[in-house]
Amino acid sequence: MDKKYKKVAVGGTFDKFHKGHRRLLEEAFRIGDEVIIGVTSDYFGGKKGDIDPCDTRMSNLRDFLSQYPQKFSVVRLDDAYGPTIHEIEFDAIVVSKETEPAAQEINKIRKKNKIPYLDIIVIDMVSADDGVPISSTRIRKGEIDRMGHIMNKIRNAFR
Repeated sequence: MDKKYKKVAVGGTFDKFHKGHRRLLEEAFRIGDEVIIGVTSDYFGGKKGDIDPCDTRMSNLRDFLSQYPQKFSVVRLDDAYGPTIHEIEFDAIVVSKETEPAAQEINKIRKKNKIPYLDIIVIDMVSADDGVPISSTRIRKGEIDRMGHIMNKIRNAFR
């Protein structure tokens, strides 16, 4: 994709920052001049289970983001939509196949608010070595590491 967007949104829990998160952010920075990264708050993100505190997740993100020269902001999300439903300046949103329905919902709300639709850029989930998508849940369970490598206890179960 050669098109560059002025302002791109991307959001998530970003717990156990992993290879899939990197891929999502790399795409947002590849296509956007400015990237706004929404990170679920402790309240909203906590609905997913035992996750790291929001401040820790945001700090981990900022460490990764320091390599990008583009303008970016990291903001807390208290809902699935964040600023995308009321700020007209956004041009696009980058999502995984798993979160595409939320982006569709954002566009429905934008239509009601008489704000132009966002282009929805959908990336494939990044698979672990076993072909199953990398997820923070799998990392927390000790199935895989942050790069998608199978942990020893799983490997040994198949021997």
